[in-house]
Amino acid sequence: MSSIKFGTDGWRAVLGKDFTKENVIKVSKAVGKYVYDNFGKDKLIIVGYDPRNMADEFSKISAEVLAELGFEVLYSDKILPTPVLAYNAKHLNACALMFTASHNPPEYLGIKFIPDYAGPATSDITDEIVSNLEIDFKKFADGAVEKYDFSKDYFTHIESLINIEKIRALDTNIIFDGLYSASIGYFDKLLDMHKVKFDSIHMFYDKNFGGGMPEPKPKYMKELIERIKKSQNSVGFANDGDADRFGVINENGEYVTPNEIISMLLIHLRNNKGFNGSVIKTVGASLLIDKAAQKLGVEVIETAVGFKHVGEAMRKYNPIIGGEESGGLSIQGHIPEKDGILANLLILEMMAYYQKSLVELQKELYEFVGCRFYNDRIDKRLENQSMVKPVIERFKNLSKIGDISIIKKDFKDGAKLYLEDNTSWILIRPSGTEPLLRIYFESDSEKKIDNLKTIIAGCNIF
Repeated sequence: MSSIKFGTDGWRAVLGKDFTKENVIKVSKAVGKYVYDNFGKDKLIIVGYDPRNMADEFSKISAEVLAELGFEVLYSDKILPTPVLAYNAKHLNACALMFTASHNPPEYLGIKFIPDYAGPATSDITDEIVSNLEIDFKKFADGAVEKYDFSKDYFTHIESLINIEKIRALDTNIIFDGLYSASIGYFDKLLDMHKVKFDSIHMFYDKNFGGGMPEPKPKYMKELIERIKKSQNSVGFANDGDADRFGVINENGEYVTPNEIISMLLIHLRNNKGFNGSVIKTVGASLLIDKAAQKLGVEVIETAVGFKHVGEAMRKYNPIIGGEESGGLSIQGHIPEKDGILANLLILEMMAYYQKSLVELQKELYEFVGCRFYNDRIDKRLENQSMVKPVIERFKNLSKIGDISIIKKDFKDGAKLYLEDNTSWILIRPSGTEPLLRIYFESDSEKKIDNLKTIIAGCNIF
């Protein structure tokens, strides 16, 4: 049985253990067969890589394997973010292979397959690729590898979406934490090209990510937070390893949640830029987004957790914005793939339109929706995989959480139970890769969440 498994966003494995030259060749051939079977022999394939250890070497091997099979391959001339390669998949009508393990620890590497619609591959596509793994796909023509600069057309496209000149007039100190990630040379370059002033830290590639993780969460942005606390009127931005996720720090040195960012940007795009349509969010995202959408008269479409589900819905509904609670978003007119660089620029554009600080915009958001929301998550490890489904079934059949009535249930991804106060819910879903349950909580008070966690810990569903 193959050790190669595609999750919610590609295949990831530990370097030297499962992520080996042999397996990369196997995946590359399986992708080649998928492309040949579904698009024909003349379909262009583009290949890119982030700053991870050996991502450049393995991506080059993959490009050469695909060319040897007979494909024309464009290979990135430098490190690049996933959204840059994804945009070019659509722009060049190509299929793409991106070598990245996103926000995983440094010992991991991975491959994302991006079809020509420029979003994450759906399960039917990755299932077909996995089914090709044991097939020895043979050469059908003479192909070639050509180096290519994917940044130019991406920059042009972003400039058509964002009013960067407006950002130039923003009276705010911008601090960019490169976080050793693929956004270096892209987010900062867009600002430089338009003479937007900013300060920066950690602006070099490091295969060990400074001893931390390539994840834009407060625990990995401590230096950025300290810088902001010491400078007045400053906001901070960072991205994950392949720059498809974002992390934002407000003027008080506080982390601004993706749920808040998606809600604020929904209001900005609707009111300031005249966007029409729905908002797409995952079942794990906040009711804050629902409340903002309700006030705006915007329909909410909810998907399973994972941006591949958001992206699929974006292709179907063409929403104002689509996003997930873990820090991914995209907008109408862009691609159905999360883009952390776009997110950073949209936030600055929003501040420039309102001429207000992020702290002020957060305050106005909560005044607009009429309440505040708090979120938490715990992971519950089970003894084995066979226990996962029965636990979820027991959770689905609950009529109360303690003495709190359940008023609505949703089963599109695990089980989500909405509670009688209309502001609280609990979601339980499997991790998908190990005997682990992820349990999400939301309410309008931290005290309620603590109470719900205590009740869940003491109930007999496990």
